[in-house]
Amino acid sequence: IQAKGMNIMKGYWRNETATASSFTSDGWFRTGDLGVIDEDGNIFIRGRSKNMILSSNGQNIYPEEIEALINSMPCVMESLVVDRGNKLVALVHFDRQTVTTAVGGAISDLSKFAADIIAQVNAKLPAYSKISKVETMEEPFAKTPKLSIKRFLYK
Repeated sequence: IQAKGMNIMKGYWRNETATASSFTSDGWFRTGDLGVIDEDGNIFIRGRSKNMILSSNGQNIYPEEIEALINSMPCVMESLVVDRGNKLVALVHFDRQTVTTAVGGAISDLSKFAADIIAQVNAKLPAYSKISKVETMEEPFAKTPKLSIKRFLYK
């Protein structure tokens, strides 16, 4: 997705290299977002170009789409999907209070919740983007000042 107009920045402060790589020769800003346009001209953002995973069979996988499915589950606080050895792994930070309520007591094992995530999320995904494993994250993910997950820390 590219944008141009009065509301778009003119460049990065004192960083000519980043500015040059972020703009086309005719002044369009490369947002870094990947999208599709439907027949009515509506743009749908699929994910960030730097986050896209290319599967072994050449399919583009947008981890944000999978994460949205995982994050909609009641026991999940946040998630991150990564490629490990050509397999998609979901790193999940569970909502411990919701899990405790769901099991009616102390949490001893989150494997049932992990299995539920795999089953329910994979039922909604094409074969090339199914998750193979869920890893439990004990702490919330490290964030940027804009509260985005620092993905590079979890590759």
